[in-house]
Amino acid sequence: MLLKQLMEIYELIDRADANGFVVKDFLIHHYSATDVTVKKITGKQGSTDFIQVRIAGKNGKINGGNAPTIGLLGRLGGLGARPEVIGMVSDGDGALVALTVAAKLLDMQQKGDYLEGDVVVKTHVCPDAPTQPHIPVPFMGSPVEMSVVNEEEVNGELDAILSCDTTKGNNIVNTRGFAISPTVKEGYILRVSDDLLNIMQTTTGRLPYVFALSTQDITPYGNDLYHINSILQPATATAAPVVGVAITTEAPVPGSASGASHFVDMEEAGRFMLEVAKAFGRGQCKFYDPEEYQKIEAKYGKMTHLQTLGK
Repeated sequence: MLLKQLMEIYELIDRADANGFVVKDFLIHHYSATDVTVKKITGKQGSTDFIQVRIAGKNGKINGGNAPTIGLLGRLGGLGARPEVIGMVSDGDGALVALTVAAKLLDMQQKGDYLEGDVVVKTHVCPDAPTQPHIPVPFMGSPVEMSVVNEEEVNGELDAILSCDTTKGNNIVNTRGFAISPTVKEGYILRVSDDLLNIMQTTTGRLPYVFALSTQDITPYGNDLYHINSILQPATATAAPVVGVAITTEAPVPGSASGASHFVDMEEAGRFMLEVAKAFGRGQCKFYDPEEYQKIEAKYGKMTHLQTLGK
């Protein structure tokens, strides 16, 4: 269970003066974190604190091992939309989940449980992000450009990525809880991972939900095309396989709405991400089939042009 960590992190970030340095100090002093960095970045519409937590595995690269590294990203525009909206907004769920998993992993290590591979948790903390129009409901904007977000959150040490994001402002997936996406890799939307479906089924006790993707959704922001949201934007900046973990609702809910975060849904999504991290480091969870991917590229060529802004 991650409820304790979820409530602790929530209390840290549901405030007008929320910032990444407070979260860093909390993880260091309460959970003995040893590798936490915070970087404040200012954009055209404000600033935000990018926070990274690296958690070494028993056989991970940090300690000179060869177990694969998973990245757990909390995607969002902002935790709050102050002064227009008071309190944490729905858009902040992804950041809350990612930081909750980081705290839980550190808590596990304090109690003697170490994962096989390294885990890198990344997100950003912004209590006063702008809003922007979107159909069917308004989106949260971001104080910095999406390319800057990708640059901070995605790098070559990640062998696979789970990208957690509120995905409530649509008519595509209509269920309370969370859903996963097909695997996206270098411009290809691949089949849904059976391993991830099985883990999802185990952690929720329900049949898994998968949300649909269009080609537009896996292209970079800024190309004047429709996107379901930013959940698959990390896939535009890496060769690693990326899967979206979408926190969802039955009815469309604006990302800028307060009082719209459901702790049960976030805890389930976080627990799923934790179990995936355990299995991935042990080599027991594949995001895609490498042989099939090579066959696709041999038949149809590379699709990396979809990771660019195009013509």
